[in-house]
Amino acid sequence: MRHLLSSRLLPVTLSGLTALGLLTGADTPKPATQWLARPSEAARISRVEQGLPALTLPGEAPRKMSIQDWMALYEIPGVSVAVFDRGALVWAKGYGVKEAGGSEPITVDTLFQAASISKPVSALAAMHHAEKRKWSLDEDINAKLVSWKLPDNDFTKDQKVTLRRLLSHSAGTTVHGFRGYSAQASVPTLQQLLNGEKPANSSAVRVDTVPGTLTRYSGGGTSIVQLMLQDQLQKPFAQIMKETVLAPLGLKNSTYEQPLPKALEPLAAVGTRSGGKSVAGRWHTYPEQAAAGLWTTPSDLARIALEVSKATQGKSQRVVSPSMAKQMLTRQSESFGIGFMRPKEQSWFGHGGSNEGYRCVLVAFAESGSGIAIMTNSDDGGLLFDRLIASAMAEYGWKGFTPETERPGFTTDMILRTKGADAAIAWFTSHKSASTGKDAPSSAVLNNLGYSLMGRGRLPDALKLFEANVALYPEDANTHDSLGEGYAAAARKDEAIRSYKKSLELNPKNDNARKMLRDLGAEAATTK
Repeated sequence: MRHLLSSRLLPVTLSGLTALGLLTGADTPKPATQWLARPSEAARISRVEQGLPALTLPGEAPRKMSIQDWMALYEIPGVSVAVFDRGALVWAKGYGVKEAGGSEPITVDTLFQAASISKPVSALAAMHHAEKRKWSLDEDINAKLVSWKLPDNDFTKDQKVTLRRLLSHSAGTTVHGFRGYSAQASVPTLQQLLNGEKPANSSAVRVDTVPGTLTRYSGGGTSIVQLMLQDQLQKPFAQIMKETVLAPLGLKNSTYEQPLPKALEPLAAVGTRSGGKSVAGRWHTYPEQAAAGLWTTPSDLARIALEVSKATQGKSQRVVSPSMAKQMLTRQSESFGIGFMRPKEQSWFGHGGSNEGYRCVLVAFAESGSGIAIMTNSDDGGLLFDRLIASAMAEYGWKGFTPETERPGFTTDMILRTKGADAAIAWFTSHKSASTGKDAPSSAVLNNLGYSLMGRGRLPDALKLFEANVALYPEDANTHDSLGEGYAAAARKDEAIRSYKKSLELNPKNDNARKMLRDLGAEAATTK
């Protein structure tokens, strides 16, 4: 099963001849650009664009590449960037085009789906109203839910699902992320979505571990917060967000409206799949507005981060008080404050986002009022993030975020592009054997690469990666689940059933494996 992760996502793809052309030094087109900056920033912008860490592969000399080169390599149509430093937005710039194969340029006002960056912005609204209406962050969320209740069970006997836990991903709720709904699909109500009822394409949101005992990312939990706000305020969620956060901060290029209003469609970048094909219908609709529904620009994301930074310094309280802002940036669980990511041993706050056809990231430093927001209209946009962040950090002297520019997934991907699946598997296997502890690569590397290959019609190579992943991580339920999906796509039914059964044996809570077994006519094996 492919997971849509909230941040530090390793999106991987295969660009074939485009990659080979770049790696052999062929000329590449330079996308059109549009920018807004202080005049004094021109030289700094150029250094950021040219200062991305070099491409380095085992046994080969490093190759310096600009942001435009990397965009061409990964077939990313458009990128939009905003940099803020010492309490002010200092430059914003658009690169490339709104739609793959098109000519209309990305501008600083081009709208992108913010995906999971919607969550911390929604959390700001929740905390505003918690302060205003004196809601307890630690009471049972069911006390504030009216139109729907989260079912209690053995896990909630002693510990309750609370607003604090929902927004710090420690409430024990299910459903990691959402796929959204294509232009032709029916869109469920929020209650249908929470119950997993048709036409919802995600499972019911339930509690399956004791609240407060572990950190586990849950977009489903944020959807419960969305319903709570709607129930309490008796307004549509998009209106709540406009009145509470967007309008007070003067964010004129942001909306939580889903679907995107017709009047705003000309401003939007079109989502793009790995390899450069546009999302069918241009983009998906997300009724999970609090978790994934924000349309915005990097400049508006920068203004949100600047407001949070100023609030923590006691210089503003347009949305939340200084004390609440500090609480939101205080680690509440293993890696989250309230809404915002707060990784251990790092001083940054922010979030990442991954919707169908879009990738984005926000990294900010509260003490200095500095940071960067990057938005792309590509499933592969995340491949740029760490290199671009590293270049900006070097130029502006920021500290407190550790870019990961030479991750195992990056190297495996590049070897796959240039030398093929067998060479990539061999390198990854050797690297895994030589790595221990936190340096050991995860099964997500080959898993994501396998799905990228499937999406590009390279099923035999995808199966090679899935099979190698199972051999390397035999106790990982998800590797067997993904292999089952590959076998099913190849019409190898018996092997798919065996893989799904093994996944379910390792993880009895794997609803996807249970559903797929039913679809494959092996329902008897799915009984609990």
